[in-house]
Amino acid sequence: MLAPDGAPVTTDMARALAEHEGVCIRPVLRRVTDRATGDTTTVPIPCGSTREKVCAPCAAKARRLRMHQCLEGWHLTEDPTPGQSPEDDVTEDPDDTDEESPDPNVSDRRSRSTRRRQDTPDLPRAPMDQRTTGRSFTTPEGKTYQPSMFLTLTLPSYGKVIPGTGVPVNPETYDYRRAALDALHFAKLVDRFWQNLRRCAGYKVQYFSAIEAQRRLAAHLHAALRGAIPRATLKAVTRATYHQLWWPSFDEPVYTERLPVWDPATGDYRDPDTGIALRTWGQALDDLDADPDAKPAHVVRFGKQVDIKGLLGGTLDSDRAVRYLCKYLTKSVADTWTGTKDTEPDPAYEAHIDRLHEHVRWLPCTPTCANWLRYGIQPDEPGPGLVPGHCTGKAHERDNLGLGGRRVLVSRQWSGKTLTQHRVDRAEVVRQVLSAAGIEAPEARRCAADVLDTDGLPRFVWEDTPATERDYTAAVITSIRQARRWRAQYQHAKTIRDGSDPPVETNSATNQPATDPAA
Repeated sequence: MLAPDGAPVTTDMARALAEHEGVCIRPVLRRVTDRATGDTTTVPIPCGSTREKVCAPCAAKARRLRMHQCLEGWHLTEDPTPGQSPEDDVTEDPDDTDEESPDPNVSDRRSRSTRRRQDTPDLPRAPMDQRTTGRSFTTPEGKTYQPSMFLTLTLPSYGKVIPGTGVPVNPETYDYRRAALDALHFAKLVDRFWQNLRRCAGYKVQYFSAIEAQRRLAAHLHAALRGAIPRATLKAVTRATYHQLWWPSFDEPVYTERLPVWDPATGDYRDPDTGIALRTWGQALDDLDADPDAKPAHVVRFGKQVDIKGLLGGTLDSDRAVRYLCKYLTKSVADTWTGTKDTEPDPAYEAHIDRLHEHVRWLPCTPTCANWLRYGIQPDEPGPGLVPGHCTGKAHERDNLGLGGRRVLVSRQWSGKTLTQHRVDRAEVVRQVLSAAGIEAPEARRCAADVLDTDGLPRFVWEDTPATERDYTAAVITSIRQARRWRAQYQHAKTIRDGSDPPVETNSATNQPATDPAA
């Protein structure tokens, strides 16, 4: 395996070339045995990462797929047929429970007052229609429009920041604790917003939304909404939406040096000095329910900044909005504003990230979080090995800074298709172009594990294979060759489709002679 100058292709060279060609730089190797023929092949499978710093080509591909999904469902004029499956990456639509419904993470449901907070305006109400599309508007000239909207919401201020940097003017007075708690529970606030908006808009509002971080690291929501909703309604719902956290108080740490000890005999965590068992999660909630003056441990609200735009399908503004909405999907929260790999990070900004992460690390993320031990409470369903500050939840990671869930939230009836179906649709477009040009497209299920042999057992047997550096380099080069062949054939097929070139005599999309330098 030689480079154009005759030198051996190194791993670094293969990785750089793969990035340039848009090919996965960290493929997973699998050995596939065809039981019918006895042939064994090593197959490189793209890693499928959605993070640029892990695998830029796969992340870019995932972003393009999300853009396609967003565009397809945004400006529909008829209700789609739901097609989501449980394993698809689609958020659950918030149900129509009361505003003060119990926390869904709590194992035993507890009733609480449904009375709204007195410091929050009431929600406007409208008769509910089961449609998912917006209203149409007809001009005096008879032209009909059915606009949609682009909405941006963010969290409130936690202190003054230096303009253009996101760094607090005074880190000592900046409310990092509140910023961390708001980030940890931002998804619940967003769920509540969609529930309230549907009640107030009068129809089943469908949305495609992405969560990212502002430069100051506060969570930021961009959302494409199907249909036009009065701006006054959107602003009223934003002001009236909140999420209350009915958890035991965790204001003051109890254990900071000597940690509670696990007792396998009783299944409890105990005080390291007295041996007394810590309050269980259920007991802590019982104490909260018994206190007539109890207050929520935290309340999350949106900030005052609300940006609303009306857009029509098929316009340049609409296309630009989709690219803007998906702009930072390939970056982690902490990396969104830290520059590129070729620039040195700003020490002041890195310190800002570290200070926020320090709070995120120690605050509880869910009822099962190990950090509850720090506050003298056993987590829900405890087990051995829990250590405060080392919860395995993704929200605590420095990359996520509290936003450990999905970064893309899509309503069930957005396009009527799963993300997998959108991926198949895009592949089918390519397949049809190739077929029209007389080129046989690769069979997508040519090595599928559920293809059966004559004995009724799987024909293709897939096995993990340990990858050496040499195997990795060979697999990446193989992927590059394949990608180049397929790309060239697709471009040629499009030329044939446009009538500017006669068809070629080949009937294969995979068995072409390699003409690239890596050959």
